[in-house]
Amino acid sequence: MPIPVEYQDICPIPDKDFQTAMTILVQEPGFQKIVAMALPNYKYSEFKHVLLGINSKHEFQIKVMKPFIEGLMAKTGTTLTTSGTEYLDKEMPYTFVTNHRDIVLDSAQLGYLLLKGGRDACEIAIGNNLLIYDWITKLVRMNKSFIVKRNLGRIQTLTAAVQLSGYMHFAVEQKRASLWIAQREGRCKDSNDRTQESLIKMLAYGNRDKSFIESLKELNIAPISISYEYDPNDYLKAKEFLCKSKNPNWRKAPEDDLISMKTGIIGHKGEVHYAFTPCINEELDKIPEGLDKFLEVDRVCAIIDRHIHQNYKIYKNNYIAHDILFDDKHFADKYTQEEREAFEKYLSSQIDKTEGMKLSEADRFYMYNKMLQMYSNPLSNYLEATK
Repeated sequence: MPIPVEYQDICPIPDKDFQTAMTILVQEPGFQKIVAMALPNYKYSEFKHVLLGINSKHEFQIKVMKPFIEGLMAKTGTTLTTSGTEYLDKEMPYTFVTNHRDIVLDSAQLGYLLLKGGRDACEIAIGNNLLIYDWITKLVRMNKSFIVKRNLGRIQTLTAAVQLSGYMHFAVEQKRASLWIAQREGRCKDSNDRTQESLIKMLAYGNRDKSFIESLKELNIAPISISYEYDPNDYLKAKEFLCKSKNPNWRKAPEDDLISMKTGIIGHKGEVHYAFTPCINEELDKIPEGLDKFLEVDRVCAIIDRHIHQNYKIYKNNYIAHDILFDDKHFADKYTQEEREAFEKYLSSQIDKTEGMKLSEADRFYMYNKMLQMYSNPLSNYLEATK
C-alpha cells in the first residue's frame, strides 16, 4: 500500500526500496562493527550475502531477526515466556502499549513472539534521539520501525505528534499492521511504570473528526506487561540516578544509549515474561461521556496501568528486594536465605561494573537502594493493583 507523502519521513522503509537501502547499509563501517559484536563467530562476507538476498521487511524479520533472537537467548541463557495469547485475534491489528525496560529487546522480543505465534511482527516506535548515525536510522526503518521525533520546540512538537498519530492510525486502519509503543517516553528507570498522559493525548490526534475515546478505539490498544527476572542495565540506570543527584543538569552522552543497548543485548536476563492482555476498547466504552478532557486522559492511563500492573510476573528477586528495602520479612516464605544472599551479592557485583567515576561508600549505598527500588516497585504495584 502506498504511504501518504506526509508520513514518508517517519514510516518504515517501503519494500520497493528495501534492496537499495540494504545495498547502502552493508557498506557502512559502523554497521559492520555492530554485526561483529553481535555475531562474533559469523564471517561478515557470509552475513552480507544473506542480507543482500533479502527483499522485504517481513523477510528480514524471518531470516535475520528471528534467528538473532533465538541465538541471543541461547547465548545469554534467556528464557522467553508468555501468557494471555488467547486474547489476540489473528485478524485484528493492535497497538501494543507496554512498560519499557530495554531499549532494543522489549520490541525485538515481542516481534519474535508474534512471528512464533503465526502473526506478522509489529511495527516499532523508536525515538530519533537514539538514531545518532544515519545508518542506524536506515537499519531501524528496515526493521519495521517508525520514527518518533523528539527534542523539538513547542510548535514543532505538536506538529510532530499530529504526524506520528496520523501515521499510527493509517498503519492500523489502512495497512492493518500491529504497532508497538512504550507507555512513556524512554525507559522507566526505577520500574515504577506509569502511562504518560502526553502519549495518550498523542494517540488520539490521528482522527480529530471523532471524539477522543472513539479515536483511541480505532487503534485497538492492547497493553502488554513485560517482566525481567534480571535487568542487565540495572547498575547503569542506578548510575544515571546517582549522576543526576550530584548534578541536576547532568545529561547522558549519545554514546551512553549505545552502551545500554549493548549491555541489554548481551547481558544476563534470566527469564523474561510477556503478559498479553485484552484490547481495552470495551473499557473505553465505559468511560462516562462528557467528562473533562483531563479526566478522560487520566481514566485511560489508569486502565493501561492496571492491565500492566496486574499482569507482572513476580520473581523471587522482587520479593527479596522488597523485604530488604523495607527491612522486613513479609515475603520470607517466597525465597530461601541462600537466594537472598545470592541476590545481595548480585547487586554488589553489578555496582562493581560501574565505569567512568570513582564511587564512595555513600555512592554505592545510593546505587544499591536505587536497584532495590527497581526490583521491588513491580511487586508494590502488583499488590496495589490486585488487592
